Amino acid sequence: MVTVENTESRESVLHRVGGGRYSWKPNVNFTGWAIHEYVDFGFNKQSYSVLQVNETSYPNCIEENFINNITKGGRDVFNLTMPKLYYFISGRGYCFKRMKVTIFVQNYNHCQSQMAKLILVLILHVYYFESIAFLFYYILF
Repeated sequence: MVTVENTESRESVLHRVGGGRYSWKPNVNFTGWAIHEYVDFGFNKQSYSVLQVNETSYPNCIEENFINNITKGGRDVFNLTMPKLYYFISGRGYCFKRMKVTIFVQNYNHCQSQMAKLILVLILHVYYFESIAFLFYYILF
């Protein structure tokens, strides 16, 4: 399981998950995501999908009865509108290969002059057969 959260820091940060360009280390923890921030999923839509699921479906990689299909154009933005746990899985069997993420969103107050916009990019890139790269980064303004 992967839990991804954002800190209260509002400067741009680049997070590469894993040891190499085409690897993914699943036990990464970021802390402190806030409501009204955004998650930007970047992926090859011909190979992958992103589904928002409930707490029961998440550990078992159940794709049926999902809450929301994030897969539109391969670079899709999701607004974190409520303080809660959000569960996302990659469909088409990739969830069983640990391609899933939990995001814990808290009710932080943002600076009045600048509304922070968080973008988390998960770039899924197939290199040969099963090598996959996940790139996490924030774009805040």
